[in-house]
Amino acid sequence: MYATISREVINKYIDLQRRLAKQIKIIPLEIKNGYVAGIDVSYKDHDIFCSVVVLSYPRLELINVYYKRDKVEFPYIPGLLSFREIPIVVKTFKEVREDIFLIFCDGQGIAHPRGFGLASHIGTVLGISTIGCAKSKLIGEYTEPPNKKGSHTPLVYQNKVVGAVLRTKNNTNPVFVSVGNYIDLKSAINYTISCSIYRIPEPTRLAHKYVTRFRDNIS
Repeated sequence: MYATISREVINKYIDLQRRLAKQIKIIPLEIKNGYVAGIDVSYKDHDIFCSVVVLSYPRLELINVYYKRDKVEFPYIPGLLSFREIPIVVKTFKEVREDIFLIFCDGQGIAHPRGFGLASHIGTVLGISTIGCAKSKLIGEYTEPPNKKGSHTPLVYQNKVVGAVLRTKNNTNPVFVSVGNYIDLKSAINYTISCSIYRIPEPTRLAHKYVTRFRDNIS
């Protein structure tokens, strides 16, 4: 069981997020062929599970799936989720043999109170372009985008555009896309559209499928 974290230590993690957020590089990404990955994390009792799914791009063929299981060592603290999940993500990603140019995360990038969600943390630690693609909003305000695939509206927080509310499919609820690291919002939107067959982009949809199966098969 993880230890309780004091307010003083929590404040240190918050300060670290603010410092690391300043290192995020928002740049275009224009790679047309290669490998993309999806990452998802799940929990069972005091265990944490991770899957990394590797797909070809742009064909989206499944190439490989990597797994890890570990003990949860960081408590759930709103806004600090990435510190709970980054250790197992890094451990899992060390097994990846393919040369990944883009990672999709089921979570936030800079659309985070301190501009440093899980996707930004992963991109910073691994040095790979990342996109946060969440099913729900964490921060910000927006207007509903038109009900057509590819339509999107800005997600605004404190008078700054921190993401996009994007329809990845006609007549389906939008997803919340934000820059993780080493990518700009336009590129993040384009890759999310091109990697989506259903509402959720294939890399994270499959990562969720496989991590759930892995978790449920553990006795």
